[in-house]
Amino acid sequence: MNFHIMTLFPDMVETVLSESVIGRARQAGFISVKEYDIRDHANNKHNKVDDSPYGGGKGMLMAAPPICECHAEVLSNIPDDHSRLTVYMSPKGRILDQTTAERLSAYDDLIILCGHYEGIDERAIEEVVDEQISVGDYVLTGGELPACILVDCVSRLIPGVLADSVCYEDESIASGLLEYPQYTRPYEYRGRTVPDVLLSGHHENVAKWRAEQSYLLTEKYRPDLLEKYKNGEK
Repeated sequence: MNFHIMTLFPDMVETVLSESVIGRARQAGFISVKEYDIRDHANNKHNKVDDSPYGGGKGMLMAAPPICECHAEVLSNIPDDHSRLTVYMSPKGRILDQTTAERLSAYDDLIILCGHYEGIDERAIEEVVDEQISVGDYVLTGGELPACILVDCVSRLIPGVLADSVCYEDESIASGLLEYPQYTRPYEYRGRTVPDVLLSGHHENVAKWRAEQSYLLTEKYRPDLLEKYKNGEK
């Protein structure tokens, strides 16, 4: 899986995606991440990529030409036979969920456009964007952090990134329910002990307890997820 991130802040993205599981997956070659600096396509003395919006209003808008030319550079690095999708991280998009992540993981190349300022010229969206995705109903200063979230979320589904598919299939949300409580040593801490069933060695009872706990936690904290689960949705 190849991620191509179009951004004004490539160092910010690189810093986040060079650590932990994603960093190791890149080093091992399971995924690749390449940042493209939109300013490289500014074509002016001061590398200016924004301007005031027509019709007035506060803030600045990212211009279409450098975005479209940057996108053309990205495409030049993708083989013609690769499946690809261009995503714009935007509050106008559909909320990112596990089903979306699973769908995106099937592409060979995922191109991610990070907006900034007050957004980007609509013509750039019309020219190069296939899909808009939001990470939540709140406002951020730019699309770099959402892009990193998307890469992390999708990368975990790529074979080899995690040790085993069980690592993501049984986790919260992915299974349709919240994950059951987990414990490690010490057995007793501040008067709280590990449930005895987990020490029983009886795998069937452990599995049953975990399933019951997942259901109860989802019912308590995310009844919206439980309703989808009952309806066979994810």
